[in-house]
Amino acid sequence: MAGVMESVNQRTQLVGQNRLELLLFRLDGPQIYGINVFKVKEVLQCPKLTNLPGSSSVVRGVAHIRGGTIPILDLSMATGNTPIEDLTDRFVIITEYNIRVQGFLVKGVERIINMNWEDIQPPPKGTGHEHYLTAVTKYNDELVEIIDVEKILAEVSPVNDDISDNIVTEDITRRASEVEIMIADDSKIARKQITKTLERVGFKVVQFNDGKEAYDHLMSLLEQGVRPAEKYPILISDIEMPEMDGYTLTAEIRANNQLSDMFVVLHTSLSGVFNKAMVSKVGANDFLAKFQPDMLAQLVIDRLTTIGVELPPVEGEV
Repeated sequence: MAGVMESVNQRTQLVGQNRLELLLFRLDGPQIYGINVFKVKEVLQCPKLTNLPGSSSVVRGVAHIRGGTIPILDLSMATGNTPIEDLTDRFVIITEYNIRVQGFLVKGVERIINMNWEDIQPPPKGTGHEHYLTAVTKYNDELVEIIDVEKILAEVSPVNDDISDNIVTEDITRRASEVEIMIADDSKIARKQITKTLERVGFKVVQFNDGKEAYDHLMSLLEQGVRPAEKYPILISDIEMPEMDGYTLTAEIRANNQLSDMFVVLHTSLSGVFNKAMVSKVGANDFLAKFQPDMLAQLVIDRLTTIGVELPPVEGEV
């Protein structure tokens, strides 16, 4: 336990400083890619894989690791490139996304680097809508592409985004129709999932692609004389975002007296003990691991009906 807490303390030093650590790797080619170290459980040489009948062609097999059975996805195939060949000297990056553990087959692992989120940029305009990038950066004059893993997982193993019938009532749907929810997430797939869930409840959704874009919007509201916490009873933010991450966004909100009363939920594919420590440190109101539509819907409904934010009256009510 002491070792875990020491690691938590070390990593929480990055919180609010808009920094991250990237594990750099290569697929079946010269291009270099990056993945947030927080999502990595371990890196190992590709173990023996067992074929999984009926699975996606991207799933090269399953591996028995530390008492568990983990699917291994060919990250090169998943992004529309050629399969990684000769697995004898390849590597697997074991990750945890959306409360699921999976391995990503890669050609080679390079190193871990420490960077500023300000140096992480959105994909260049003109790359279209079908690319698998969530951000890009540069290291030693080489372009580093950060893959939208949520998009890959949604294609390989789609999640159920339905909301249970007993969660949303007709009364909630009517009242929610006048409420705007603010979300910030750099993943197009994640924004679509969150928006779909909230709109099914009846809420209006205002989307932003990263933390800086969201923060600039809040500041523009203040310049217009609008109180952001009244306009948006809840802000749902991803953690990993180019230019300004969710931790820094939350810290900036808490540091501004005119924004500090906003209700902030960090909604992320990252999970584990590190996030609980970090959420507490930056002052977020809650944390929710992706993607759980029932829990997301219930959290927002509870915020608006139980925690004290009064819903707008329905037209015709006294």
